Amino acid sequence: MAFEQSLFSRVFTTSAGPRKEAPRSVGSYERELEERRGTEIRLREELAREEALLRQKDQFIHAREVLSMEADHRLLNGLQMIVSLLSLQSRTMPSSDAAEHLSAAANRVATLARVHRRLHALDSDKTVAFKQFLRELCGEYGSMLASDERRKQTIVVEGCDANLPAAIAVPLSLIVNEFITNAAKHGVVVITVRLEEPPEGGHLLSVCNAGPPLPEGFDPAASKGLGMKIVQALVEQIGGAFRVGRCKHCGGPEFSVAFA
Repeated sequence: MAFEQSLFSRVFTTSAGPRKEAPRSVGSYERELEERRGTEIRLREELAREEALLRQKDQFIHAREVLSMEADHRLLNGLQMIVSLLSLQSRTMPSSDAAEHLSAAANRVATLARVHRRLHALDSDKTVAFKQFLRELCGEYGSMLASDERRKQTIVVEGCDANLPAAIAVPLSLIVNEFITNAAKHGVVVITVRLEEPPEGGHLLSVCNAGPPLPEGFDPAASKGLGMKIVQALVEQIGGAFRVGRCKHCGGPEFSVAFA
């Protein structure tokens, strides 16, 4: 009886024990290898498509840059042509007032061309070192003023350095041009352009001169001159505040723009 129980126990244990899995067939390995090869082929095809798209994108970018350069070149040529025509027309006008208006229009168009050319040289930069930018522009303004024997004026740029986005730098440059043009009309010797960081924050761009004071109760919003209308539109464009007063440095009239 004990022998039968022992034999039964061995048989039961053997039959109920864990079984090992059968070795995988060669066919299953081949199928897995084929699937991996298919995946690799698909990945290579997808990579080739991505590389083709990148090359196409680079071609589009290059073509756009070429078109942009051509458009800029034509724009500058067109602006220069307008300046020349306005200047010639101003010299032949019998009315001095009409000649002055045409000359002012020519100067405004020339300013647009200068600003555009300066900013185009900074296309790769996201911001503009505005103080240096002002010095270069004001140097050109000064040369233009010096070419007129009736006006012997100097433009000085002072204040802090500030990196500004082009969307702010362009309107400010045009505003400065209007302020300088207005100051130059009064025949002052020194015109000062100043960029400051006031205690209340933001920036303050001002143009002042030691010329005659502004008329009592002068209101730029009520001015009928084109220059003041241009300034107000540009100030509104950048969300700034237009101020008129007396300069604390020279005591003369000061036009300024506060902006964030």
